[in-house]
Amino acid sequence: MNAKYHNSTPASGAVYGLGLIGAAIYFISHATGFWMGVLGFLKAIVWPVFLVMKAFEQLGA
Repeated sequence: MNAKYHNSTPASGAVYGLGLIGAAIYFISHATGFWMGVLGFLKAIVWPVFLVMKAFEQLGA
């Protein structure tokens, strides 16, 4: 069987992890209630999506 190789480094995981922590702190600190805090944590998990969307908006794509 062929093994699948992924071309990622531990540094990329660390950057995502730090971004996850930072986004969670940001979104949860701006939450007005418990469920908004839960929503903030879920947003923190997918923070790269928001980053790419804003980048495309700024580029006019």
